[in-house]
Amino acid sequence: MSTHDADVVIVGGGPVGMGLAIELGQRGVRTLVVERYPEPQPVPKGQNLTQRTMEHFHAWGAEPALRAARTIPPGYGIGGLTAYRTLLSGWHYDWLQRDLVRQYYFQANERLPQYATERVLRARAVEIDAIDIRYGWTASSLIDEDDQVRVVIRSRDGQEAEVRGRYLVGCDGARSVVREGAGITQTLSDHDRLMVLLVFRSEELNRLLERFPGKSYYNVLHPRQKGYWLFFGRVNLEGDWFFHAPVPKEARDGDFDFATLLHEAVGAPFDVAIEHVGFWDLRFAIADTYGKGRVFIAGDAAHSHPPYGGYGINTGFEDARNLGWKLAAVMQGWGGSDLFDSYTTERRGVFASTARDFIAKAIECDRDFLDSHDPEIDPVAFESAWSDRAAGAAFEVARFEPNYCGSPVVMGAEGIGCGAVGSHTFAAEAGRHLAPLELASGDNIYDVLGNGFSLVAIGEPSAISKTVGHFTEAARQCDMPLEIIVDHGTALKAYAASYILVRPDGFVAWAAHDAPKGVTSATLILEKLTGHLRERR
Repeated sequence: MSTHDADVVIVGGGPVGMGLAIELGQRGVRTLVVERYPEPQPVPKGQNLTQRTMEHFHAWGAEPALRAARTIPPGYGIGGLTAYRTLLSGWHYDWLQRDLVRQYYFQANERLPQYATERVLRARAVEIDAIDIRYGWTASSLIDEDDQVRVVIRSRDGQEAEVRGRYLVGCDGARSVVREGAGITQTLSDHDRLMVLLVFRSEELNRLLERFPGKSYYNVLHPRQKGYWLFFGRVNLEGDWFFHAPVPKEARDGDFDFATLLHEAVGAPFDVAIEHVGFWDLRFAIADTYGKGRVFIAGDAAHSHPPYGGYGINTGFEDARNLGWKLAAVMQGWGGSDLFDSYTTERRGVFASTARDFIAKAIECDRDFLDSHDPEIDPVAFESAWSDRAAGAAFEVARFEPNYCGSPVVMGAEGIGCGAVGSHTFAAEAGRHLAPLELASGDNIYDVLGNGFSLVAIGEPSAISKTVGHFTEAARQCDMPLEIIVDHGTALKAYAASYILVRPDGFVAWAAHDAPKGVTSATLILEKLTGHLRERR
């Protein structure tokens, strides 16, 4: 009988930590979550959930509950707009139109406050026997030993205890105790800006913005802000809002007129009842590794950035999905040590690209635009540049395609780094997200993917049976789970491959027209994809 309290101890039961617990718990991994807050904190951050994130919630058995928890009615849109100088200036265009890539994902995107998302995840976690949650506790120190990690935790009333796990994951935010305790260093990029988050009520603002039907968030570009946004978001349709923007350093001291800042950003006065004021320093931070020994980090503990474009919480959920199946595979014996190395390679590469190629680039491009164009000086040039920006906003959505091309556990081109820049396609390519297509049965392929790896074999059964047999035998020899999906429907021809191996997180690990030559070749492929290749050389 193991003396561990759990297979995996997770410090931090926010959305990322709870998502990871569900990913592990559904795979039978005994998981202990240590979370400081008995109830989710009522601050409406992390609102925009992408189509990819909703695929995670579908896999976690929580997608219907999440949609039911939406605070904005389903008939109301969840799109956004960008405006020049003020919301009511007359200069605006649609922004962050994720519906443009909807067809490449199994689920539609969603929007609701983070605290509502956390409630759904907490309720789902309670349903899973393998998950134990200790609310009201925080981690204070850790010791990483040869066969376990020991964590000292403290309760809100001063009690102290020790918990032990085979592995430890820190999902405990930007000031992570786990990251610091493991000695994992960070690379920081300070933008020297103090940011404020305001939560406020205003029914009159609802009326002022009725001219933008179906919009839920509003981004204002003002020349004075040098490319940093003035950002409004709806919490619901009853007059609850949040707002974040750069403010002078002295605002933290309490002597600042936030109502005037709100009025200037909108372009008109309106009633304001401020309910929450919070501050943070604007910066990028990325851990130099996402794992050390038996300790891993995910979410804001591994990376943080300005809240631009809804990348933060979605990036954290992808960390959880990526790390979860790899931890389970190693503990269940069919995953090798390369899987742990690949977690850093894949997820750090994607975040670094997201920060560099989308967030920092957006700030720089907005600053250059504001410095170069003014409708009062040259309205014709401004109109042309503004139109170009509107077209470019749609392009940015299409090129944001996180991928693991070049990962050590993907059969792809050598020398290609994992990143966030790509293009959406139905073609099944190693390292890229599998697009949803309909099988001949009428089911979507996402309805039949296995809990482990899945082999999708496209064609008449008689023509592909030998290859299916090779992979089936190879999986038996590797003692790994492999779901076989054989389909002869015409829709799957869009994958442009005859054989596709899909990872547990929905990414293509290998795709080809030609079958491997026998069981030995199939085994070598599976050994690489499951992280065993280096240790068996």
